[in-house]
Amino acid sequence: MTTARLRFELPPELEAHEPPEARRLSRDGVRMLVAYKSSGELVHTRFRNLPDFLDPGDLVVVNTSGVLAAEIAGLTRDGTKVVAHLSTKLTTDRWVVEFRNGAQRWDKGAPVPDWLALGEGAALDVLGSYHDSDRLFVARLTLPQPDVTWLSEHGRPIRYRYVDRPWPIAMYQNVYATEPGSAEMPSAGRPFTPQVITRLVANGVMVAPVVLHTGVASLERDETPYPEYVRVPQATSDVVNVTRERGGRIIAVGTTVVRALETAGGAPFEGWTDLVITPERGVRVVDGLLTGWHEPEASHLMMLEAIAGRELLERSYAASLAEGYLWHEFGDTHLIVP
Repeated sequence: MTTARLRFELPPELEAHEPPEARRLSRDGVRMLVAYKSSGELVHTRFRNLPDFLDPGDLVVVNTSGVLAAEIAGLTRDGTKVVAHLSTKLTTDRWVVEFRNGAQRWDKGAPVPDWLALGEGAALDVLGSYHDSDRLFVARLTLPQPDVTWLSEHGRPIRYRYVDRPWPIAMYQNVYATEPGSAEMPSAGRPFTPQVITRLVANGVMVAPVVLHTGVASLERDETPYPEYVRVPQATSDVVNVTRERGGRIIAVGTTVVRALETAGGAPFEGWTDLVITPERGVRVVDGLLTGWHEPEASHLMMLEAIAGRELLERSYAASLAEGYLWHEFGDTHLIVP
């Protein structure tokens, strides 16, 4: 990984603190910057106009993983209140977890809890570090109900410091989500509405699903994504290959979809992926990407550079900052097309 990650200053006023609906916008009313790889042209528009920038025969691939109420509160043996984020489900009762001090990162100098009481017979036992991380841990989750059921009642959506108050989990769900499993929303797809999807299909653009259950996004700047569960169905791999054979373009909705499709390589796939996409590795399946705006030096920016190229990526981010686009899961969008 020899390419330096993109650096820039993100002003606090460009962090989206609330859903667009709270800003009197529809989901599809957020802004979208379209960046053309072929010409370098940048176009400022609204997400509802997405169908105007795709061609008949293109394929849009979405991640249908739904968001879990993955933030839970517990008490240590001495009664200290601790927040745990459930990042990734490994087995029936084992999860990757991240501990938080409220909305802030866990102090690396502080001792890590070995056990949390979650109430009503529920508990979390820490078994050890995950992949030698000093931030993520493997824990056994003991619950009196199935995990999705228990979390829906006792958990809440993961929320970071820039979102200043809680929102219902419906605000974190994509309209096409079918299968709970993500710690955080695959947020590139949040602006989709039934109307936008209908327009895409009516214009001859196909839509196909994959599943990738996302882990926590609160990675340190020197960390790359950890393994995540992926499922690319046979029907999706078939339509990907047919689209390519007929000259259509594969447009991934979110970095999770890129990771899933590039892992599968045009074949059906189910399992765990540790693939990290860099400019050196490049992409072999995906032609374009719809994504949000990523933080300075985030590992996702390596993937964006692999798709867009460094120059176009730098120009896109400079334009988004100059024009006041909003960041994070409730923010604006970025479409990179060939």
